[in-house]
Amino acid sequence: MPERHVFRLAGDDTRSFLQGLVTNDVNGIDDGLVYAALLTPQGKYLADFFLSAAGDDVLLDASSSQADMLRTRLSMYKLRADVTIADAELFVHRGLDDRPPDGMNDPRHPALGWRAYRPEPQTTDEVDWTALRVAHMIPETGIELTPDTFILEAGFEAIKGVDFRKGCYVGQEVTARMKHKTSLRKGLVRVAVAGDAKPGTPIMTADKVAGTLLSRHADHAIAYLRFDRAQGQMTAGGAEVTWEGAGN
Repeated sequence: MPERHVFRLAGDDTRSFLQGLVTNDVNGIDDGLVYAALLTPQGKYLADFFLSAAGDDVLLDASSSQADMLRTRLSMYKLRADVTIADAELFVHRGLDDRPPDGMNDPRHPALGWRAYRPEPQTTDEVDWTALRVAHMIPETGIELTPDTFILEAGFEAIKGVDFRKGCYVGQEVTARMKHKTSLRKGLVRVAVAGDAKPGTPIMTADKVAGTLLSRHADHAIAYLRFDRAQGQMTAGGAEVTWEGAGN
């Protein structure tokens, strides 16, 4: 499991502060985990994370690779709001077995099991999370989710990471326009891969770049495709690539 960092946000303005920033409805933490993202004003991805209630406080569970950036960005936005941002000194635990009393369902997909936050690290984890992500089209921080990503192209609606009724947040205008006024021309899809091709390999249709191969497990992978070029036979390195469910 990628390393995670857990922040504790406290103060009377915590929920309203987050509600004006992130892509999902923060009030959903009353019922369990909420998955959300922080975007640029231009609607591009900055970070993704889980939010959960801890009494009156809010826990924010993010990739360790984004912890410093998130601390800086959130501190910049809070201005005079009554919000403190501190390390929670908690560790993320995950599992697919029966949910423990302190566990919460992963909101992205039922197959991803539960998450819990505990004062000691998880010492064993035999789950192949990459296989599960590929099977259920779950994007990963730093792989499918990069600074060039628009979250709707990354399937955030399907994995319950965005709420179109919650009101304004940073990047909301661009995200809403992509939802209601345009058809996506690029995005993440699941592909079958026959042959040797590593993640990051360009996907070609004839002599044109159609996309990029991303997370791979066995003969399947998540790919980012330009849909108008992803027609017919595609290749990635020495492998044949087929867009599953494309009907072509």
